[in-house]
Amino acid sequence: MAECTTRSTAPVVAESTVAGALGAFGSYEPSTSTHWVRPPVLPRSHAEGVAEVHRVVDAVVALLALIGVFLVANASHMPHGLRAFLRPRVSPHNVLLLSIFVFLWSQVFSLAGLYDPRRRRTRLGELLAVAAACSVGSVLVVLFPIFSDDGAFGFRLVPFVWLATMVGAVATRPVVRRAARASRARAVRRVLIVGSGPRAFKVYQELCAAPDSACELVGFVDSADHIMYDEIGQRTLGRLEELEELLMRHVVDEVLVALPIRSCYSEIQRAIETCERVGVRAKYLADVFQCSLARPRYDDVDRVPVVTMDVALDDGRFALKRVIDILGAAVALVLLSPLFLVTMIAVRATSPGPVFFVQERYGLRRRRFKMLKFRTMVQDAEGLQLQLEVQNEAAGPVFKMRNDPRTTPIGRFLRRSSIDELPQLINVLQGHMSLVGPRPLPPRDVSRFSEPWLMRRFSVTPGMTGAWQVSGRSQLGFDDWIALDLQYIDSWSLALDFKILARTIPAVLKGTGAR
Repeated sequence: MAECTTRSTAPVVAESTVAGALGAFGSYEPSTSTHWVRPPVLPRSHAEGVAEVHRVVDAVVALLALIGVFLVANASHMPHGLRAFLRPRVSPHNVLLLSIFVFLWSQVFSLAGLYDPRRRRTRLGELLAVAAACSVGSVLVVLFPIFSDDGAFGFRLVPFVWLATMVGAVATRPVVRRAARASRARAVRRVLIVGSGPRAFKVYQELCAAPDSACELVGFVDSADHIMYDEIGQRTLGRLEELEELLMRHVVDEVLVALPIRSCYSEIQRAIETCERVGVRAKYLADVFQCSLARPRYDDVDRVPVVTMDVALDDGRFALKRVIDILGAAVALVLLSPLFLVTMIAVRATSPGPVFFVQERYGLRRRRFKMLKFRTMVQDAEGLQLQLEVQNEAAGPVFKMRNDPRTTPIGRFLRRSSIDELPQLINVLQGHMSLVGPRPLPPRDVSRFSEPWLMRRFSVTPGMTGAWQVSGRSQLGFDDWIALDLQYIDSWSLALDFKILARTIPAVLKGTGAR
């Protein structure tokens, strides 16, 4: 393999105006070299993430079971309505008891080893462990008749709480595992293989050539002067020096490095650095050493044992994020249905054309989808944009105009109030978008990306709101916008999502930076 003599540098971004916007999230530190400083995030395994989701779901099950049994048992004591019955019982004292119950319930399940990712149980073993934990946890119900003055919750309800929590905990655990697997797995993964020797050919046969394979081969990359396998030669896209350019041109989910470790160490390092810069997951073969007696064990892998280098966090917490997206979008659509109806009538009555504007956008790993918005412009607005390109007020590849002549009168109001974005709740339910994430971009903007590191924003699912929307929106330049997106990707957590959601409401009401 030819030795590469050049090495691309990390992206340099503007930091002067970004530091203040990122200060609210407490994870951005300016660097003297103007490089991004990745926060010290401790990586979690998939099993650890699933255990965390189980912990939350079990606590919710216990809480719902307790409240449900209480309401059913006291249904006959509510002659004046549910609100009048519950008002004297929702006291600080009872709320504290409820919080203590949920905390102790979680501790009991933890002591039973149900949140230990290293422990492997059979289905029967897990069932017995859940039954034991529910039996011990149900004893905690005696906190209410002992420490509460309210006589509506007596000792007689303990068996019913045990039964309800038992059924709920047993039923939800396989659902959580399936949701976690679905959030982690991809239906078809587009794989690019680096290498052309026996190791690369074996990987190709095991992963891509198998009839039941979930991998689609994009092609091979190697700098070898001679390729010994015709199957690889026919599918070779270019040399290793062209990897960065190929990742920008092709939709690639992961790059699998199948080069010999000892003779191609520098090339492997360069390929991994390129993938990290562009925002594409990299994998390399884990069979580094040959052994005759020892039997290595590899967990959570495909047909070929590999080591994965993720460029974005990818664990069981994303299953919980997806659950939050579905519940939040569904509830919002129901509550906002009157506003949807009024907006649809207003759009249709004030200008000719459809109610919704449908535009192709780039989503997770550059998969395209149809994004929905209420129409705020005249018909053929995209065609008219070509005539307005010279009046573009935004720096970088995006297009922005403060007084866009294509915008309708009702459209200006919809944009200032962000009501035009509400149909994207349907995209959230479909899984194309999340409630929080980087803003999805149209093909026109993405086609003008000139730097490979800009592609890293596509390593997570785009969102309806994000750090950019709550930090000035159109008042920020393109570099600051991208900087906020990359910082969100590097420091993602559920807590950060909730912070952004909480800041979205006042930002929308103020209309800061909206156009």
